[in-house]
Amino acid sequence: MTMAPPLADSAKPYLQIVDVVKQFGEHTAVNGVNLSIAKNEIFALLGSSGCGKSTLLRMLAGMETPTSGRIILDGQDVTRLPPYERPINMMFQSYALFPHMTVEQNIAFGLQQDHLVKSEVQERVARMLELVQMSKYARRKPFQLSGGQQQRVALARSLAKRPKLLLLDEPLGALDKKLRQQTQLELVNMIEQVGVTCIMVTHDQEEAMTMASRVGIMSEGQLLQVASPNDIYERPNCRFTAEFIGETNLFSGQVIVDEADHVEVGASELRLPVYVGHGITGTLGMPVWVSIRPERVGLSRSEPAGSCNHDHGTVQDIAYLGGFSIYHIQLASGKVIKASVPATRWREETAPTWGEAVYVSWADNDAVVLTL
Repeated sequence: MTMAPPLADSAKPYLQIVDVVKQFGEHTAVNGVNLSIAKNEIFALLGSSGCGKSTLLRMLAGMETPTSGRIILDGQDVTRLPPYERPINMMFQSYALFPHMTVEQNIAFGLQQDHLVKSEVQERVARMLELVQMSKYARRKPFQLSGGQQQRVALARSLAKRPKLLLLDEPLGALDKKLRQQTQLELVNMIEQVGVTCIMVTHDQEEAMTMASRVGIMSEGQLLQVASPNDIYERPNCRFTAEFIGETNLFSGQVIVDEADHVEVGASELRLPVYVGHGITGTLGMPVWVSIRPERVGLSRSEPAGSCNHDHGTVQDIAYLGGFSIYHIQLASGKVIKASVPATRWREETAPTWGEAVYVSWADNDAVVLTL
């Protein structure tokens, strides 16, 4: 069973996913997921293809029924309700706009199906068009719009019914990278203006980390970690999260010192034990991994003074990325460690080049010990 950390005391659960399991024959797609979402929260489910995130989203939408477990929204058990009886709207990656309808007709369709009076439909459509800045395109058909404009219309249609829960399935997946980056914060602002609770599914790390207040990492049907984007990146709780989110350097070893405020790990790939500035309340000799992000690794030609966390090696490769470069340093053990070094680092001296001997170092608080 996978447990998510509790919300803050001030954040009363608005959506509760309780012990949810989904099996397809002998395959378990979602395995005992527990999760609480606060009202008006934007939450992201992040994971690779086949991890179960889309299946979980479809169960929330009512398109799949859990094998076991419950889904409770605003105090109502919606586990067995059909999609059309749930106060939930889902926006698909394909947008699913009606090609024969205009923009305003697409937005009005769901409201008309709910038999709202004409004046109410017109008022909501006008408000949604203004919100997504599409008022001047109201009479156009979807084929006359760009991908970004179609995405806005799909969002407006989803928000027009004022759902209690908005589900986004790869919301920006159909856009090119540059437009996707421009749209991320814009989409968040629109959702926050309406004041709707939102769960989005994505495989794009940048999208999840930029748009969501909390992120859930899924793998093989389970939630491995639920935390803020900062905590997910800086304090991963397992090897999968550390490797899945961004880049990291991982060293395997054994605990040789474990105190309340620090751990020392003996790693065969490094000359010296790694000193880490936090305790793990483990046992001496237990196998662990140490994770160090590339941007936390310092690079120098001389041995760092007073640093217990350092080693030396040879520049094996350099990836120049404009504002920074990724250095691949091969240590004496044969292990390659990556260092992300800003271009400003070399203002006072010439940057190291291929084949040059260098030192790598990091602070004790820049490393994380992982036991899983």
